Amino acid sequence: MSALTSFHADIKDILEQARSKARSAVNSAMVEAYWLIGRRIVEEEQRGKHKAEYGVRLIEDLSTALTVDLGKGFSYANLYNCRQFYLTFPDQAILYTACRDLSWSHLRLIMRTRQFM
Repeated sequence: MSALTSFHADIKDILEQARSKARSAVNSAMVEAYWLIGRRIVEEEQRGKHKAEYGVRLIEDLSTALTVDLGKGFSYANLYNCRQFYLTFPDQAILYTACRDLSWSHLRLIMRTRQFM
């Protein structure tokens, strides 16, 4: 029975490591996607201008359309956070170094604390 226990533990470790790598890869991909969404929102809002036009309901309309197409996860607040993420870290080099190793929750916390600085 001890051989099976050791074998079982080895297989369990392999699977746990694979799951951890998968979570990390998904997190990195989603952080990159949120940054790209934020960049695209800013580009569309501003359309080459220094600031967005007053009264544009771009994020609200996008939230509604994405929720219809893709389901939950595209609230106004989440899309606004994507926009803020890009504005907080506009340099893509930062995205590919530090930001991709942090979770979305950590990045939102950093963005909130940077607003008060």
